[in-house]
Parts: sequence; structure tokens; C-alpha cells
Amino acid sequence: MMEEYADRVWRGETGDSIADPGLSGRGVMTVADGLGWWPGFGNVIAFETEGHLALWDTSSPFSAGKLYEDVRGWTRAPLTAAFYSHGHIDHVFGTGPFEESGPRATVYAHEAVVPRFQRYLLTSGYNAVINQRQFQLPGLQWPSEYRHPDVTYRDALTVRLGGLTFDLFHAKGETDDATVAYVPEHRLLLPGDLFIWVTPNCGNPQKAQRYPREWVHALRRMAALDAEIMLPSHGAPIFGRDRIRQALLETAEWLESLVTQTLGLLNAGARLDEIVHAVRPPGHLADRPYLRARYDEPEFVVRNLWRLYGGWYDGNPANLKPAPDAVLARAVADLAGGAGKLADAAVKALADGDERLAGHFAEMAALAAPDDPGVHRVRADVFAARAAREASLMAKGVFTWAASESAERAGS
Repeated sequence: MMEEYADRVWRGETGDSIADPGLSGRGVMTVADGLGWWPGFGNVIAFETEGHLALWDTSSPFSAGKLYEDVRGWTRAPLTAAFYSHGHIDHVFGTGPFEESGPRATVYAHEAVVPRFQRYLLTSGYNAVINQRQFQLPGLQWPSEYRHPDVTYRDALTVRLGGLTFDLFHAKGETDDATVAYVPEHRLLLPGDLFIWVTPNCGNPQKAQRYPREWVHALRRMAALDAEIMLPSHGAPIFGRDRIRQALLETAEWLESLVTQTLGLLNAGARLDEIVHAVRPPGHLADRPYLRARYDEPEFVVRNLWRLYGGWYDGNPANLKPAPDAVLARAVADLAGGAGKLADAAVKALADGDERLAGHFAEMAALAAPDDPGVHRVRADVFAARAAREASLMAKGVFTWAASESAERAGS
């Protein structure tokens, strides 16, 4: 059943990715003897070996109880080891219920996970706001306590537990603290979030720095392991050496193309605006079910590359020391004949199919007349329309949040 399901996902007949949870809620599904897969928003991989239970990733604070219940329905072995693929909160919060009813596990992670937790404490308010916006969870509170790893490493580490070997190595991609694992006894690759069944989450506009070029290297290194099973931390399993290599190498090709194009234009002195609207991913990979822009987007990756290699100045001298947004908006509104004229222009641009221009006009109108319900109704309509036409979760989240803000201020 598992391989049939994975085959349907591979052929694009059903979705299972970080943006499409797939089999979430089905409990632990056996992949091979002693190897279980717990699908959720963040997948967990369970290993039973010679009386030990090990977990690769441990789920979020919202699903830790369900994970414990489901794993205990699969095995009663005590949790003795856990591995963090990286420090995002949907991967590091599930050991608590196991440790409350059994021994304290040994948690393994890359050394940069600890500074990540420290940064989360410094920016807890910001992380609450941006995740509320991205996932449309207005009541989300950011955690303030973290289960720190017991053993950290810098470049590589081999852990032996029962009859299994976990060969760990560090990679940079979505994060700077990623761990990849290869378990030779199962010929199993555990890529964490370096493969999530959509285009790489390498440009997220609200999150910390990503590393596209290093991500390419990690994908090719994983492909060279010739695994027969790959269990990502988001999305469906992939079975078979050829499919795993294809998925990893084509994802590397897709991402490397954006890197090469962006750096070429940056080195030629182009402005960020020009680069964002010029760079395109390879057309011959557009039909791959694992390269759909359902979570992140190519133009966000381009902006992230600019931030990594070019700093924050975008090449437009007016943006080096700009006027406040509201001051500029009021000046433009005065030239146009009032904020209502800008709102009308937003409506027309939307009707003409220029959604980006409509967004500019609607935002300027609201900044120029922040208490005008009619202006906010237009802003709500514009960004609701933009959200409805977007494929990526990140764009949908930002536009939906903006629409909701103005709908509330307009009294609707």
C-alpha cells in the first residue's frame, strides 16, 4: 500500500508535500521491519532495534501528544535516541511525552541548533507574528522553552544504536543547522527539509537567511549515496534508487539555474528589480510534481540570493534613504487628486489584469487615508483577489493577512 501511494504521488496523481499534508493522521505506517513512517505536517521516522526506539525528527508542540499515542501503538520500546534534522519547531517538540513516561533520550543535532533556539528567544514576538501571517493562525504563540540536544557535532557523526547505524552529516540549505542521515542497514536516506516535494524553501520572505548554492551541493551529495528509500520530513516517501537520484539531481538543477542567473546579473551590475523580473527556472522541469511552487517561489529565492551576496541596498538610489511609506503615499495621493483616486486606479488595474500594480495603488491609498473605510474595502478586495490567484502558501498568507486587516478596518 505504501509503495502504491508513493507511486501515485510520484506520477502527480495525488499531492503530498509541505503544502499538502497527504496521509496526515493515519498513525505510524510500517515501511520495513523495524522502520515506521508517521506522516504529519512534519513527518517523523521511527526505528525499533534491539529494544530501542529512535526517532528522526519529533514533530511540533501541537502534535507531540498524538505522535506519542501513535508510536506507542506501533512499539512499546523506550525512546533512547532522537535526531533533529534542524531546529524548526515542527521538528523538535515531540520528546516530552516519551520522557515523562520513560528514560531521558539522547538527542543528537548539529551544533548550530543551539544558537537557533537562542535566536528564537530573542525574536519570539516577531516569529509569532510572521507565522500567524504565513499559516493564517491568529492565535499562534511562539514557544519559549526548547528541548536542547545532548550531543552536537560540526561536520559529521556516526551513531550506532542496536543493530542500526546513523551516518550524519551537516548541510546548509533552508537552514544553517541541517543534518542529513543515511542508515545503511535500510539503504535509507533522511534528507530532513532539504527535499519537501515542492520547490526548495529557499527564499521565504519573512524568515532568516537561506543558502541556495550550498543546498545544491547537499542535494548532489545525497544523490551520490544511492539510497533505495528516501523519507523526507515533509511529503511522501520515494522508493527506488533511480527515482531518488532523479528527484534530488533535478531539484539541484532547478535551484542551481536560479543561482547562476542571479549571480550573473548581480555581477553585471543589474538592480534587484531587474533581476527579480528576469530570472526564470528551467522550463523543461516545469511538470515535475516535486518542483511545483506551492510553498516558496522562484522570485523569492532570487531576493534571498541578493540578500546573501548583495546586501540590502537594491540598486535604486531613492530606496537608500527613502521617505516614510505614508509620506510618499500622501504625496502621490495629492498628485492623483486624493486617496480615492488611487483606490479607483487599483480597481482598474485589477480589472485590467495587472495585479502587481493594483497592489501598489491599493497599499498607497490605504497609507494615505488610513481611516477611510471605502479605501480599505478596495484594499481588501485587491489583496483577496491576489491571494485567490496565488499558488504558493507564502504569497497566499501575506495577501490574505493584508485583506483581512483592511476588511476589519472597513467594518466588513
